[in-house]
Amino acid sequence: MKIAVVTPGRFHSFEMAAQLEGHGALGRIVTGYPRFKLKEDRVPADKIHCVWPLNTLAMALQRLPLPGPLNAVPAALMKWSSLAVDAYAAGHLDGCDGVIALSGTGVACGSAMQRQGGFWVCDRGSTHILFQDRILREEAELLGVARKRVSPLAIKRELAEYAGADAIFVPSHFVRQTFLDEGVAAEKIKLAPYGVNTAAFRPSAPKAERFTVLFAGQINYRKGLHYLLKAWRQWAPQNAELRIAGAADGSEQALIDWAGGLPPHCAFLGLLKRPALVQEMSRAHALVLPSIEEGLALVMAQAMACGTPVIASTNTGADTLFTDGVEGLIGPARAPEFLAQSFERLAGDPGLADAMGRAALARAGAFGGAAAYGERIMQAVGEIARR
Repeated sequence: MKIAVVTPGRFHSFEMAAQLEGHGALGRIVTGYPRFKLKEDRVPADKIHCVWPLNTLAMALQRLPLPGPLNAVPAALMKWSSLAVDAYAAGHLDGCDGVIALSGTGVACGSAMQRQGGFWVCDRGSTHILFQDRILREEAELLGVARKRVSPLAIKRELAEYAGADAIFVPSHFVRQTFLDEGVAAEKIKLAPYGVNTAAFRPSAPKAERFTVLFAGQINYRKGLHYLLKAWRQWAPQNAELRIAGAADGSEQALIDWAGGLPPHCAFLGLLKRPALVQEMSRAHALVLPSIEEGLALVMAQAMACGTPVIASTNTGADTLFTDGVEGLIGPARAPEFLAQSFERLAGDPGLADAMGRAALARAGAFGGAAAYGERIMQAVGEIARR
């Protein structure tokens, strides 16, 4: 069996392709990502097809301070890039028995694969498009910030993929539930959570002397940072520190204003490279991720692999990774009270925090890395092909 992987960028798709290659099942990978930014050591160069011009131009423009209406240009180029990748892949499926296309890039190539007798999997890394659009629109309105709406055409395209594909890969129970709530048949949804790189993420430093909480992720309202800042202000710690690692998208001031101002004992670290991030994760007594909407935030598994418990909202896919009260704490999204109570609980009981950290480390090892992810993919595509 040979499978084509189709993706507009890199994401988790290259890890999937590498795992398929290791099982002798990769036909090719078609991507909008520029070749010069790819490491080809685990995916043979002759199996990588790059449809790169539009994506590369969009990536370059994103680095520029574009005025007014021109701000929308990079996103538009990304959408056209996805269409170009899909169209190219549709004409290059020879020798393949199936295609796994990241959502947004599967209408043409998935249909083409089905016409030649193969199967089509829609790989959706986030929640159902209707749930995602609805909840993020609500949050933007709450904060009074501008939001780049998902176009009706893009929503129509995604819905067509959900309907037309033979199966849909989702990374967490939370994402699966959003599909069930929108009427997608349970038998069509395949759970395929990602693995964690336990070789790169491991305990690398002693815990900080004072109670330290780490947030790692893009600084925006999707990640629920405004609820975190409000919770930290409510808790008002005297001997604790909140450390925030990640790049801002320009909405950070609106988040701070909504939370009532920047709370004390809070440090913004900026975007960290992996070694520094591993150090921060290892030193922290807890990682916090209060996201409004995620597929499966790997930063949680990475922190667990560093021996750090996680405080997360249900909307992160956390319950796919760990058990509430064992390796961390899981509570509702949009709930600063839950976050403040969690900080108080762990800070006030160092023994509990240590025990959760040890359990988190063990759970990360049991969950498995890239090889385990590859096994899950192979099992799923085997079932789809037989059906």
